[in-house]
Amino acid sequence: MAQQGLAVVFGALGVIGRYIVGRLLAEKGWSVIGLSRRDAPAGPRYRHIQVDLLDAEACRTTLAALTDATHVFYTAFQASQGAAAGYAANIAPNLAMLVNAMTAIAQAAPALQRVVLVTGTKYYGSHLGPFKTPARESDPRHMPPDYYFDQIDWLTEFQRGKAWDWVELRPQTLCGFAPGTPMMILPAIAVYAAISKELGLPLRFPGKPGAYGAIYQVTESSHFANAALWAATEPRCALQAFNITNGDFFRWKHVWPRIAEVFEMPVGEPQTINLTQHMDSMGGLWRAMTEKHGLKPYDYHELVAWPFADYVFGCDWDVMSDVTKSRRFGFHAVVDTEEMFCRLLARFRQERIVP
Repeated sequence: MAQQGLAVVFGALGVIGRYIVGRLLAEKGWSVIGLSRRDAPAGPRYRHIQVDLLDAEACRTTLAALTDATHVFYTAFQASQGAAAGYAANIAPNLAMLVNAMTAIAQAAPALQRVVLVTGTKYYGSHLGPFKTPARESDPRHMPPDYYFDQIDWLTEFQRGKAWDWVELRPQTLCGFAPGTPMMILPAIAVYAAISKELGLPLRFPGKPGAYGAIYQVTESSHFANAALWAATEPRCALQAFNITNGDFFRWKHVWPRIAEVFEMPVGEPQTINLTQHMDSMGGLWRAMTEKHGLKPYDYHELVAWPFADYVFGCDWDVMSDVTKSRRFGFHAVVDTEEMFCRLLARFRQERIVP
């Protein structure tokens, strides 16, 4: 790829940012600076900066040195507490982090070319209940609150009249291999299956009956990183929004038997349980399983966010976004979702995260 630059990745240790960092470093010509609240080691063409994006002064002074930055990938977010639909209180911190980060980097980096902002399909109200599907980028917003709206509106005004531009990407349920990053559905499936097997139970779908048969979609993290690089370097993407998913759809009732095969388990009938309540008490069992099976010693609560799993498995409505626009603009990659589930879940076993 002819494009070269210095990329700044906000939220570089998160469920999205770490994959974007890896993808950029795999491409010749890129240097990367990652930022997050946690520290991380440097590497070839990579430097990490520890900063709290909620601290405006810290952002200004820390980012002032990033004068050569050409591209920004903004993936930082502060997770909401409780139900996915009830995160109005999260608007202020998520907006403040973007404002602090972009105000500082725009002032520091005169060569800045493009910003890639990561939002998601909650833009359409996918977290609230049934919505128009398949969702298109031109569809109207749902009834607020939604911090995506505040971020988009602020960035639109802030960019006006400046030399750089920006792109918005909307993934759905990121899926990657990132043990220790709990806000993903894959570790929830892996740990739930492992505990079920340890207890001599079949693999039962734990969500709502309607969710078992509803249409759903996901986005593999490495696939999304490819899309982020495309969005950062394709001139036609400027000031556009794009849905980014694997490009296919599935129903859990068809995928669940394939998942059971990965764990060498029989499939049981769906049985709706509150994973947050039921699985939270399994920490002692998990510690015993870790010792018994020689697993890598991850803390139980570092592996899985059960409320997130309850949200995903509770969507008893179709969740579908149209990716025609990204294809028209040149991003044609697709992922076979059933194959992805089998491949990534098998890796959890191969690398001794679960037995």
